[in-house]
Amino acid sequence: MSYQMPHQCPVCNHEMKISKLTCTYCPTKIEGEFSSCKFCRLPAEQLIFMEAFIKCRGNIKEVEKELGISYPTVRSRLDSVIEALGYGVDKEKDTENGKGNSPEESLRRQEILEALERGEISAQEATRQMRESNK
Repeated sequence: MSYQMPHQCPVCNHEMKISKLTCTYCPTKIEGEFSSCKFCRLPAEQLIFMEAFIKCRGNIKEVEKELGISYPTVRSRLDSVIEALGYGVDKEKDTENGKGNSPEESLRRQEILEALERGEISAQEATRQMRESNK
């Protein structure tokens, strides 16, 4: 049985390193200290999103349909993957459009939009919560 490699230590939450590689065909084994790829360290939810994004060739409308989420949620999830991979999200463009939010504000906005999508809150309630989070 094959298991997913844990990328965080269950004791101290620091990064885990790969220390032994074994060939599935012959008896070759290599020992050392190896890092996994950036994509391998993404949480399952972000990997699912990235698979859909690649499958849809980056077409946000297609990603919306594939995952059943709204345009702002697609953008937010894409931004979170970009940040998780260690790249900066172009906040300057968002600031020019009046959308310059901290990561906490962006996460809160995403949660509100997802609750709205699931029908847990009304459009009016989402609007009220968005306005409160901007204060």
